[in-house]
Amino acid sequence: MTTMTEKPAFYVLEEEHHEPGGSTMLGFWIYLMSDALIFATLFATYGVLSSSFAGGPTPREIFELPLVAVNTALLLISSITYGFAMMAMQQGKLNGVRLWLVVTGLLGAGFVGIELYEFSVLVHEGATPQTSAYLSAFFTLVATHGLHVTFGIIWLVVMLFQLGQRGLHPENQRRLMCLSMFWHFLDIVWIGVFTFVYLLGVL
Repeated sequence: MTTMTEKPAFYVLEEEHHEPGGSTMLGFWIYLMSDALIFATLFATYGVLSSSFAGGPTPREIFELPLVAVNTALLLISSITYGFAMMAMQQGKLNGVRLWLVVTGLLGAGFVGIELYEFSVLVHEGATPQTSAYLSAFFTLVATHGLHVTFGIIWLVVMLFQLGQRGLHPENQRRLMCLSMFWHFLDIVWIGVFTFVYLLGVL
């Protein structure tokens, strides 16, 4: 017989164990999927408006493919250097992580700088978002990606401060992994931009 102080068997609950940071990684994957939908929409919009020049300049007249190729190389190399940072993290080398993060950030800053230069040249030549539906779609797509890269650079700087304060703490390692997924995602999106917008535009 069960006494007043004893709890029936159905009151005994087993404690559930969750992997630390699992919800963070899941939430970040959901964010990346939502971001992918945003870029998919922008790509689709660009595809629809890619021939709506309205008497304005065409891609062949405004794009400097060698400059865009250099910009693409900067971003792809930054993906490699971030991979070196992750390798250093796995080896517990804090200084190595910080060094490669700095290199990655500088390459990202170079990418954004060249993109801003490209925009300024286009605007100076009269190829503004108001010129045609094509240019509106172009500026929206490319600028949205550029803003993401800028946010990634800011995140890199924040991580450098956090690494200086707490080192390779498990929380910092999870943040570095999330940033790694974000940075590589931007590389994939840019490959699409380079191919779909620039290469096909000048052919």
